Amino acid sequence: MRLTELRITPIALGDPPLLNAAGLHAPWCLRTVVEIVADNGLTGLAEVPGSAAINAKLEAARAVVLGRDPLNWHALRAALRAHFGTDSAAARGDKPWDQRALVQVESALDVACLDLQGKAFGVPVATLLGGIARERVPYSAYLFYKYEGAGGDLAFGTDPKATGWAAARQKAALDPAGVVAQAQAMVKEFGFESIKLKGGCFEPAQEVAAMKALKEAFPRHPLRLDPNALWTVDTSITWGRELEGVLEYLEDPCRTQEGMAAVRKAVKLPLATNMCTTSFDDLPGSVRHGSEDIILTDHHFWGGLHSSMELAAHCRTFGRGVSMHSNNHGGISLAAMTHLGAAMPNLTYALDTHYPWQWEDFIVGGRMKIEGGCVTLPKGPGLGVELDRAALARAHENYKRCGLTERNDEPEMQKKVPGWKFKQTRW
Repeated sequence: MRLTELRITPIALGDPPLLNAAGLHAPWCLRTVVEIVADNGLTGLAEVPGSAAINAKLEAARAVVLGRDPLNWHALRAALRAHFGTDSAAARGDKPWDQRALVQVESALDVACLDLQGKAFGVPVATLLGGIARERVPYSAYLFYKYEGAGGDLAFGTDPKATGWAAARQKAALDPAGVVAQAQAMVKEFGFESIKLKGGCFEPAQEVAAMKALKEAFPRHPLRLDPNALWTVDTSITWGRELEGVLEYLEDPCRTQEGMAAVRKAVKLPLATNMCTTSFDDLPGSVRHGSEDIILTDHHFWGGLHSSMELAAHCRTFGRGVSMHSNNHGGISLAAMTHLGAAMPNLTYALDTHYPWQWEDFIVGGRMKIEGGCVTLPKGPGLGVELDRAALARAHENYKRCGLTERNDEPEMQKKVPGWKFKQTRW
């Protein structure tokens, strides 16, 4: 096979006003859908976070990709790196989300090649990653502090006809009672058996109170809190000790591997990260400092599914647990995440997903189902999903009219709190 075409479609999906350490989600989240076409007529799909910078790099990659053999990922990746180089550690940025562009280009092409290979050989992507360890992949309920309203065309309004989780998704959740109500609605709808709260929004005492309220409401559910590294080491130790016996793990309470290691030594609570250990260059420091117990992979930011399997092997060797980070995403990414979770033998924790917060998708058959807290591995070759062209066209029109070219949560937050600015460390 040889690659004959690369298609890049930027899209926007409606997004509610979710709070996080960097501000407030805009009414739209950006994604980019990537298609590679081979000379046998088969098409491979992928999806990555959207931004003008990533789209430009994908466009520039066309000259490298066309004519390549999609079965030889190592050669294609080497050609991409010879052309572009690689991202520096500083390119990740200091925001909660990873801002590296080149690693996301690699991820998109790795996933698309695997999807194409699976279709060519008539096997699932998980089989190509080494085999299927589980057919049902567990995910966690991902809670957010949020303001009233939805997003997208509702522009933070509400749909009066909404019921069930669709109605609960529009309600405000700014205190422990609101967080618990949100969790109850999400767990009822999707059957999640573990729960995570996106923190870093309010003073630690308020977020710890929310976790204790969740523990009372869900005594058998493993709980997680993610302050997005906004706490100092001392604050992390103080409140980490308060959360002993409450949490399954504490994710990124503070910055740097050295800081995380100091907290890990002082607190009897596992620590997880997707902010201080985010690339293969970081792994020696992770082992040297002992900075975390769990590494959260994310194929979008580790260079694809192959690289994430390499990370899992490292974690197995050095006694680290493995879970998965999430950002806003559609069904192609959820399918890829599920294949990775299905193939990873040492998956030790339920994966994160934003998927319940979205209500649109662009795959045939509509949104994928989450039942009993799990996504069943899609049937069919490759990723097991196909594009709904009409839905993709609508999402592309949303992109063109929303006016956003990158994620920036500060402007939306400043509408609520004038003058608000992101801080690397807040408490």
